[in-house]
Amino acid sequence: MIAAVLFGIFFLFMFLSVPVSVALGASTFITSYMYEGNDSLIDLTSALFSKIDNYALMAIPMFILAGNLLSKGSSAKRIVEFAKAFVGHLPGGLPISAILASIVFAAVSGSSPATVVAIGSIMFGAITSAGYPKKYALGTITTAGSLGILIPPSIVMIVYGVTAEVSIGKLFIAGIIPGLLIGFMLIAITYIGAKRLGFKRTTPANWCFRWAKFKEAFWALMTIIIIIGGIYGGVFTPTEAAAVSAIWALFIALFIYKDISFADLKDVFLESAKTSAMILFIIANASVFAYFLTLENIPQDLASMVTDMGLNKIMFLVVVNILLLIAGNFMEPSSIIMIMVPLLLPIAKLLGIDPIHFGVILTINMELGMLTPPVGLNLFVASGITGSSIKEVVKSVIPWFMVIFVGLLMITYIPAISLWLPNMMMGN
Repeated sequence: MIAAVLFGIFFLFMFLSVPVSVALGASTFITSYMYEGNDSLIDLTSALFSKIDNYALMAIPMFILAGNLLSKGSSAKRIVEFAKAFVGHLPGGLPISAILASIVFAAVSGSSPATVVAIGSIMFGAITSAGYPKKYALGTITTAGSLGILIPPSIVMIVYGVTAEVSIGKLFIAGIIPGLLIGFMLIAITYIGAKRLGFKRTTPANWCFRWAKFKEAFWALMTIIIIIGGIYGGVFTPTEAAAVSAIWALFIALFIYKDISFADLKDVFLESAKTSAMILFIIANASVFAYFLTLENIPQDLASMVTDMGLNKIMFLVVVNILLLIAGNFMEPSSIIMIMVPLLLPIAKLLGIDPIHFGVILTINMELGMLTPPVGLNLFVASGITGSSIKEVVKSVIPWFMVIFVGLLMITYIPAISLWLPNMMMGN
């Protein structure tokens, strides 16, 4: 009954177009007051602050700042030119360059919308000017940008790691092979599509030119080495890596590439602070929502119900993917994680599903959620930077969306894709 009231109030607020973060917090406090009285409100208020007081969450504003510094300057453009030097001669070379550049930029920003803005704003005009259909350019830049939440470092994985209380470093490693797999699947479908459109292979760039483009992008590419190498080399934690990446991005933007002035920093910091505040406010309210669920034993009751239904691992994962794909249509990734993980993870553990593998499955679903209306953030970002309607963008992403969906099925039912690398590097 309590669960029914809680979710009923929550969906009522959603129906009334109340922001998700406010709906999460308000439904929790109202339900708690109805059943537990005034004293429960004090407990929930304390939980609201204690849940957000988490060392690992400090990584989120730092990665957001690093991504903004790199995207506002010339780093993204240099990464694109580097990618074009190596694959630009292939059929579909420019769209493939956009995907490859998105893979690289995802590894320095940790954010899907930031990747769409940084790479898409550079590549959309170039792809359409080269004679590719507009929908081809739209589909490429919108879907490739979604890799920003799968390839480490990933803000979504940080939120999952905090919620599920699992190693964020191990999650990052687990995202590498799935991220590269889906990235190269996107490249393959783009290559095949370009050949069908009649685009031919051209003369590849010589190695001197490629070396020149590598040198131009070197300092931006070093961000990946610093973050990933630092974490897995034991030099610093993922949270410390986020701070180092922000300082490094600031250093190269101001003193090496010199593409951001000190006067520009106010706007960059303000934008980063707004984005961080939005995400952390959602996390705070979703945390207290999840805390109340646990307090009322709702996840445990749900686990018992699933066990009594006799669902096996395969059927449970089918249900999870359907549930997450539906949720991704209406809610922001951080909200979904904070609500769903306390409900679903106990059942997953009961069925023998590794929490790290489960985190990767959830992250890919969030990736797909970025591409589905009415709340898919990448759709709105792509629409904004290209001047296209949301309807145009939605139609354009369908072929690439299906590729990511196939990747989701592979990764869901072949756990080794996610678990082989982290188990090899860090043990079971």
